[in-house]
Amino acid sequence: MKVAVTGATGFVGSHLVPQLIARGHEVTALVRHEAKARRFSWAENVSLVSLDIQSPKADFAGALGPQDAVVHLAWPGLPNYTSPFHFEENLPAAYQFLTQCVAANVPQVLVTGTCFEYGMRDGCLAERLDSQPANPYALAKDTLRKFLESWRQQHPFALQWARLFYMHGEGQNPNSLLAQLDRAIDNGDAVFNMSGGEQLRDYLPVVEVARRLILLLEHPELTGITNICSGAPISVRRLVERRLAERGAQIELNLGHYPYPSYEPMAFWGDSRRFQSIDPSGV
Repeated sequence: MKVAVTGATGFVGSHLVPQLIARGHEVTALVRHEAKARRFSWAENVSLVSLDIQSPKADFAGALGPQDAVVHLAWPGLPNYTSPFHFEENLPAAYQFLTQCVAANVPQVLVTGTCFEYGMRDGCLAERLDSQPANPYALAKDTLRKFLESWRQQHPFALQWARLFYMHGEGQNPNSLLAQLDRAIDNGDAVFNMSGGEQLRDYLPVVEVARRLILLLEHPELTGITNICSGAPISVRRLVERRLAERGAQIELNLGHYPYPSYEPMAFWGDSRRFQSIDPSGV
């Protein structure tokens, strides 16, 4: 399968691309900074295309050439979830890019969405629930999905919308929870400041997220929204304690130092049953 990937050097993309190659797919990586991309070990095994999808005049289809599928991961500006640039800049750029690809006869498009599209809901979140985005990032993602769903009525293509939950692993944002914890351990800190830790979340290793995205890509019949999640909630405190145990580290947790984020509910996780229809074995 010939697959074009945006965001190939990002957190998810840097794990997705080598797995695509290992499974025998032919990858075209669309990147903004070719020099950065060439630092990755997989760079010699892909076709690198240097192009900014934020450019309003770019000829994406001409640059990429014929493709069997596009995996759209790129989304600048994260983890700032509350800025209007998500719907002012990222939304129209992504829509322009993807509709150009489909107009050039790309038959399959996989886009990564976000669990924040479900809004401020607690509990187990299934794909059948209506979206209720409560921040600009989620609003832009959800609007892109709706735009593409509408557009495909006139230009049929297979649209797969992968709603990502929480991830951890190599390449994660240095300000993310586990990255900060690892840094504190490495520095020999006696205390780690965090929230109360009672919130329930759904986490997967990023290498597993990449594996699931590829499996979804390889099943084009599974169109629409699919949660990419563990289906098993874990408290943030338990997640931190588990990491401390894995690393054999002892550090005092200063619980309640930070307030709970206002942009996400207190306790939510994903329903993973739809994905399990193509991967019954799970993680």
